[in-house]
Amino acid sequence: MNTHYRNGRRGAVLAVVVWSVAICAIVVAAVQILAYRQATLGAEALGRVQARWAARAGVETMLAIMEYHTESPEVDDPMALARDMEGHSSGELDTGLFDIRHFQDGVDWAGPLDEHSKLNINKVTKAELLNVPDMSPDVADSLIDWRDDNDEVEATGAESDYYANRGLTYQPRNADFRTVGEMELVAGCWPEYVRGEDWNLNNRLDPQENDGSLTWPDDKPDGILDPGWSGYFTAYSRTSALSPSGEPRLALAEASAEDVAERTGLSQAQAEQLLTWAKSGTPKLSQLLTAPLETLASGGGAAGSTAGRTGRSSGGRGGSAGALPSNLLSKIFNECTLDDLSRPFPGRANINTVSAKVLENVLDINPRLVDTIVGRRDARPEGLTSVIDLLGMEGITPQILSSIADHFDVVSSVYSITSRGTSATTGAECEMFVVVDRSQLPVKILEYREQ
Repeated sequence: MNTHYRNGRRGAVLAVVVWSVAICAIVVAAVQILAYRQATLGAEALGRVQARWAARAGVETMLAIMEYHTESPEVDDPMALARDMEGHSSGELDTGLFDIRHFQDGVDWAGPLDEHSKLNINKVTKAELLNVPDMSPDVADSLIDWRDDNDEVEATGAESDYYANRGLTYQPRNADFRTVGEMELVAGCWPEYVRGEDWNLNNRLDPQENDGSLTWPDDKPDGILDPGWSGYFTAYSRTSALSPSGEPRLALAEASAEDVAERTGLSQAQAEQLLTWAKSGTPKLSQLLTAPLETLASGGGAAGSTAGRTGRSSGGRGGSAGALPSNLLSKIFNECTLDDLSRPFPGRANINTVSAKVLENVLDINPRLVDTIVGRRDARPEGLTSVIDLLGMEGITPQILSSIADHFDVVSSVYSITSRGTSATTGAECEMFVVVDRSQLPVKILEYREQ
């Protein structure tokens, strides 16, 4: 009897022990699973942090290079900044990598995108807008209505009433566009036109933008980024108050003859004539290419006739009609300005970086002249030191250059940096898109996005 009782107790104890061990095993397994998940989440979080700071390192590298070249510009080498940024466009850290790239004219380039390689949407004319693929007259008018400072409707445009009658909660800005993305608010400017394949407007060819119809947006899986209208226009470019030499530009509306003579090499008499002309009417520096200075100062018009505004119908004939020598014109174009630089002013395109598509499709320049311009600038590592350097190229006369010169400069103030950071431990990625204005120190960030 006692033996049977003792055996039963032993069996019960054994069962309790077995269940206790099983429960402990389950608890230990659960703790291990939880710990593994926490460790995985921790590694992923660490990877994201590493990728973010790698991307930030790329941005900071570009900012440092921009500030250095703003403080110490190389007058005879306008492309020094671009080469320096390209040479440091990728880097390796202890915890990650960064890579900075952009797409332009069908080519994947290292380094930031020069916003001055496009035309500023706040300066283009209706005629230039109509040269853009898929642009219609009503959309061109609506774009002008959006940015002008009045409520008068262009021919087929749209002002406040149009947007109000459609129940929209916004009205035209009646001031400059702030971003290219803002164009999508304008009547008729569908995102497909503005963005093309570059749906996130980061200037890079992302996997979802190169896979056909598998993911949004629809695209051609050809390894080439079609940026739509955003490849032609920018709202960021600004005219720098600094000349290529690093000195403040001389505002001809206020400068003295002594300052002009010292900075440009003009004689005192020529400097006085330049100022007389600059302070009367609505002068443009391009007029100096085709008319003697004394004629302009006395109120005369540009000498000679132009054979087509962009050389489409010109055979490359024509003379300078007594204009100033090229070396003096270069100084005037580089060191002087007729713009009011007391406030942000839409920037000109950089002749050294401007897209060939912009030259041919928007400015309507003869394709042969485009090839000449691109070929000449690409053949010189330092680029063109002045817009006047275009004179003497085959097919480019003073008259033709005069028709396009006011669009261009040889320095750039604003760049967009698309820095992609990658974690060395997990392969996680983070991308920063930063638009930077280096026309003043410290450099100013105009836009910042992170994903």
